[in-house]
Amino acid sequence: MQPSASKRPVRVGLISLGCAKNLVDAEIMLGSLLQDGVELTNDAARADVVIVNTCSFIDSAQEESVDTILESAQVREARNRGQGLVVSGCLPQRFQDELPKLFPEVDAFMGIDQVTHVSQIVRDALARRAEKIANGAKTGVQRPKSRVTARLAELEKARVTAPEESGSGVGQDRVHPSPPAPGSARPASHGASAPLLAVTPRPRYVPDYATPRFRLTPRHFAYVKIAEGCNHPCSFCIIPRMRGRHRSRPPADVLAEARRLLADGVKELNLISQDTTYYGLDLRPEHRRPLASPEHFAAATNALPADSATLCALLRELNALPGVFWIRLLYTHPAHWTDELIRTIAACPKVARYVDMPLQHIHENMLQRMRRETSQPYLVDLIRRIRAGLPGIALRTTFIVGFPGETEACFETLLDFIREARFERLGVFTYSQEDGTIAGRMAGQVPGPLKQRRRERAMAEQHRIAREISASFIGRTIPVLVEREASAKELHSARLNSWEHGLIREPDAQAAQLRGRYLVARGEADAPDIDGRVYVRGRVPPSAFARVRILGHTDYDLIAEPA
Repeated sequence: MQPSASKRPVRVGLISLGCAKNLVDAEIMLGSLLQDGVELTNDAARADVVIVNTCSFIDSAQEESVDTILESAQVREARNRGQGLVVSGCLPQRFQDELPKLFPEVDAFMGIDQVTHVSQIVRDALARRAEKIANGAKTGVQRPKSRVTARLAELEKARVTAPEESGSGVGQDRVHPSPPAPGSARPASHGASAPLLAVTPRPRYVPDYATPRFRLTPRHFAYVKIAEGCNHPCSFCIIPRMRGRHRSRPPADVLAEARRLLADGVKELNLISQDTTYYGLDLRPEHRRPLASPEHFAAATNALPADSATLCALLRELNALPGVFWIRLLYTHPAHWTDELIRTIAACPKVARYVDMPLQHIHENMLQRMRRETSQPYLVDLIRRIRAGLPGIALRTTFIVGFPGETEACFETLLDFIREARFERLGVFTYSQEDGTIAGRMAGQVPGPLKQRRRERAMAEQHRIAREISASFIGRTIPVLVEREASAKELHSARLNSWEHGLIREPDAQAAQLRGRYLVARGEADAPDIDGRVYVRGRVPPSAFARVRILGHTDYDLIAEPA
């Protein structure tokens, strides 16, 4: 795989957008490229091919993806016209047939199933780019981002959603065939210079231990994708259509990856999937229908043989691995929590006392309209059971405000719940009207300014609660995972934005009091890149555990010294 102008390896640059699950896809692509002798670069101008790994979860994420594609094409036109441009990830999965017309400057589109075939796709993209230039084809960007995003919205509105696309694919058998080889990909139109379109309509790929991977996270933590896809029929979500049905990795495969990561110095395994709590249920014998409701899920779990693959069994096996490390559960679904899971976490000291469990709302009408499969009494009781069974647990959740049909009374019920539940970590979305979803077609859409005001009111309530929770830590000694030295900018702003979890931390005037040399650390209650931080004044080794004494706090962060 070498460019015609030189004998050196092809250079590839990659831009990954979106969530941690998308990041793992990017790591797999980079690992496959390295295995095939490709050189990686962070300098887009020096790259022979640039890959943009896109997100299409909500409007803002999709706009960022469109922005990045167009900007990459503009940079190429100005600095390296022979460069190939590949677009991967959720955007091609969502608009696989339309994107080649909207982005004629892109040389190849690839889906989720094709991540391990990226080297061949890169080669094809480079050849197609060379032919375009040789044929004198126009290659520049000639339209604004707004025109592209508006067209994507029109296409989604016009789409006639098939039954198997609108929900969870209920009734379909679970299959794990190999993804199609790149040779089965098709050009978007006639001619070798036309964009390559390598996208499987319904993704089926699941990573395994043998998959090469180049980690983009720091050495001390990693994301472990234990499953892919989702079976839930949430009315606001497009993920099942983009990512396919839930499919779990075999437990032995996950354990093999965990052993390798721990041997490489990882101190924190972050378990991720679209629904981590559903792990293994699709592996049970004669599995035909997904289990959505708490009642059906609990009944099926209780009927499983003792040696079945479940999240509880996986946690116990991971906890038994030698070494000092944390296991963190991300993306759990409230409908699939069981008393056994609570008991398992309590019995596994390496599982961080932290639960990421998006609830989305608490008002009964909103839960039904969102098709969340959980009721208000169930959620209230679940939180009670988790707190009773796991003293000191940090609960993280997210809520959506401004969902279609949300009245002022519905929103006040949510505010009351936030005050009563006192979540240690909380993010708030304003509802994003996604075409192609059931909620996007619902009556009673809430005006944008009102959605924003509700979000601000909800975050104000959480701000007060967060300060009180932070203050309660003063004088306590806690274990932390030390990451690195804090930059002056971090100490000044103490701010973190994440589109996936809402705005978590606001600008904090007290952060200006942080002076001198501090280290950034995280406690059990702090997931990477999402939650608060512990700023440690003193000398402790990075990428290692330490015990620190809490001296003070900002709004969402703690200030400490070595104990």
